Amino acid sequence: MTLKYFIVFFISMVPLVELRGAIPFAEGYYAANPAEFNIILAYILIMIGNMIPVPIIFFFARKVLEWGKDKKVIGKFFTFCLEKGHKGGEKLLSKAKGGVYLALLLFVGIPIPGTGAWTGTLAASILDMDFKKSVLAVIGGVLMAGVIMMALSKVVIGVVT
Repeated sequence: MTLKYFIVFFISMVPLVELRGAIPFAEGYYAANPAEFNIILAYILIMIGNMIPVPIIFFFARKVLEWGKDKKVIGKFFTFCLEKGHKGGEKLLSKAKGGVYLALLLFVGIPIPGTGAWTGTLAASILDMDFKKSVLAVIGGVLMAGVIMMALSKVVIGVVT
């Protein structure tokens, strides 16, 4: 049983999957085994797991990606990640009429592939945004995406069962 909690925790840390994959997994397991799985604990672990990489990404990812973009084996992937972060930053700035941090919150909060905490944090790092304000915006976005994914998962699981 504890293994399922570790699984949802680690799924929420995976780039591009994040809580968008962890929540449906947790909801599916809970629907099949409600007596064995505490969905509230799973949600808490998913949120924590999704946020753990944020400071690391903010402070180190850009430097590592810049260093590795010219390397033979990893260069293409690192260049892809830099371009993804740059595009995310441009998208964020184009929507930032009401404020860049609100735009970051909404960017992370809309649960579509490529707009999660990883990309939002990388974009904030590339744009040299304030760390504390960026983290608060990403936390808000993760909570927003979590609520949306929870509602969608409940609807889908309700339709399937």
